[in-house]
Amino acid sequence: MSEQIEIEVVYGLAHKQKLISLMVEQGTTVRQGAELSALDKEFPELNIAESKLGIFGKTVRNPDAELLKEGDRIEIYRPLLIDPKAARANRAAKAAK
Repeated sequence: MSEQIEIEVVYGLAHKQKLISLMVEQGTTVRQGAELSALDKEFPELNIAESKLGIFGKTVRNPDAELLKEGDRIEIYRPLLIDPKAARANRAAKAAK
């Protein structure tokens, strides 16, 4: 019998966020854990297969190979709307006015 571990999966938009707790089999990868959350059903624009993933704020380089540990919180990252350098430049230009 395989041991189960408890994990959390989180995804959010500016106006809506969702955190799911679930039990998965030990040996589940980060990507599999995100897919098991079924958050793509609640957020139709979400493509988990292509999303960048992280655990507790640190990006996972290979989510298809890295295994989950008890208590991990998978974060599903959405694409940036603007390059951070451009956003900083815009804020600086606005503040200078």
